[in-house]
Amino acid sequence: AVPFLYDTGKRTNYVNLGHEQQVEHIKAYVCKPSFDTDKAVMVIHDIYGWQFPDIRYITDLVAAAGYVAICPDFFMGKKPWTSADHWANFRDWLKDREPTKVDREADVVLKYLKEQCNAKKIGVVGFSWGGMAVHHLMLKNPELKTGVSHYGIIRDSDDRYNLLNSTFFIFGEKDHTISHDQVILLEEKLKQYCQVEYRIKVYPGQVHGFAELKPEDMKPRDKPYIEEARKDMMNWLKTHI
Repeated sequence: AVPFLYDTGKRTNYVNLGHEQQVEHIKAYVCKPSFDTDKAVMVIHDIYGWQFPDIRYITDLVAAAGYVAICPDFFMGKKPWTSADHWANFRDWLKDREPTKVDREADVVLKYLKEQCNAKKIGVVGFSWGGMAVHHLMLKNPELKTGVSHYGIIRDSDDRYNLLNSTFFIFGEKDHTISHDQVILLEEKLKQYCQVEYRIKVYPGQVHGFAELKPEDMKPRDKPYIEEARKDMMNWLKTHI
């Protein structure tokens, strides 16, 4: 099965509001609000990488809400997935791009946000591959005050429910990569083991990738749920950062 599905039709280019920045050994896209703030959000891209127009659009939205927003290249210059690639090769492609091996780069970005952007409260949001990275980081990095994982979860770790700080999990009802049973299991296990605040929400009729779409790529029937997911994400960040 195709691991990632974007039922969006034609995609268009997006004009960035931020700029590209070298952060030690990492390239990153940075967008800042029009006023000074000590709050920041790390945005983690999906398999299409840090230059994908939709993830830059999300990064700009986060900045517009009042945060220093940064989307680093967690693939470290390796080629992102493209529509021309074959899904039969996906597992081989993923071997040196594992979402659970982002700790070193995350620490570099956190250092940059604290020392260069004066950030004192930092959260993280991620999508698909990036959602898995968020789940991982919320299990490992106490410096991240909160996290929002969009349709991405760690599935093969015994301690994946011991979150360190508040975490919000967003899913689409028709996501073919994350089953209803997996969402139910996550909820049951978090209720049993998690000691911090968490939330799980499933959005009706939505497929994998729905929350990243730019307005011109939204289908009318999906638009209310996409906007609801974005609003929920922003409210979560506002409450916890």
